[in-house]
Amino acid sequence: MRRFAVVAAGVLVAGALAGTANADPAKFSGGTAVGVHNTYETGTYDYLARALDAGTGLIELDVWPDIFTKEWKVSHSNPFGNGNNCVAASSPAELYTGGRNKNLEHCLDDIRIWFAAHPDKGPLVLKLEMKTGFSANTGLGPEQIDRTFRDHLGSAVYRPSDLLGGHASLDEASKSDAWPSREALKGKVIVEVIPGTVEEGNPTDTLKTDVEYAGHLRSLAAAGKLGDGQIFPAVHGAAGGDPRTRYSDAGLRPWFVAFDGDASAYVTGIDTSFYDRNHYLLVMTDAHNVTPKIDSRNPTERQASDRAAQLAKAHASVLTSDWAGLSPVLGKVLPRG
Repeated sequence: MRRFAVVAAGVLVAGALAGTANADPAKFSGGTAVGVHNTYETGTYDYLARALDAGTGLIELDVWPDIFTKEWKVSHSNPFGNGNNCVAASSPAELYTGGRNKNLEHCLDDIRIWFAAHPDKGPLVLKLEMKTGFSANTGLGPEQIDRTFRDHLGSAVYRPSDLLGGHASLDEASKSDAWPSREALKGKVIVEVIPGTVEEGNPTDTLKTDVEYAGHLRSLAAAGKLGDGQIFPAVHGAAGGDPRTRYSDAGLRPWFVAFDGDASAYVTGIDTSFYDRNHYLLVMTDAHNVTPKIDSRNPTERQASDRAAQLAKAHASVLTSDWAGLSPVLGKVLPRG
């Protein structure tokens, strides 16, 4: 066990030394934030706004397309009902009261209302796990979820078109470090989407969320409507090299500048400096499981801080665990690399 820990630490140090020396910690791409896994669950926070109060750099929502009611449901395991800490707030005072278990649009309203009351906070990464994927053939596809974000988060969303600017692709824009400063992104939400656990385990689903949304962005761009797109599709799962080569349609690859996977896998043999050199968004999950493991919910503040520093050196943009009660750690933004 001791030998394995030493080897793992050596991999981390090597990754840090291989990183870019030119990362600008003032830019979004040059920092490492700390987020909370499954932030919407009432066992994590009584109200979603509490997570924002705690300073978390990432909120995660599990989303289901309810094909019967034509609504986006937010829950861990119920595809036809809500199980979450979102409320139907219309003012900051209402963020901490009233009935919970609301649809996605109310979760977005809560975030918008909170940021309107705290314009100096952010940026926030909003991670969507599409549990069963989209259901475009029933009217719950990428176009509809874009509309939901436009209607309920509006100008608070930092969109793919904002990163693109005058570049030929999102990939080119990211490699040019076109990401704004964290100061410029105050009050902004960067949305990433990953395929869900149910979807990934469904062999009959031949169009997964990542491919479907990347194709959607490509179609919007071809139609001169990229500004309608609200979300960055993420390559899900840690892998060596450039994991976008998994997509047989090479034309989709430049639409991916976000990557999301298990922290332990990233730090044991993968050259994560690749993500830092190209200024890609890299979300490392289950930070507590990196050797040596620490408690997933209640580590000491020192343990959590040390783990955040460890994964910042390993080039994470955001690391996540279930440290909901550690506000001093959730509020950290560390230099990346």
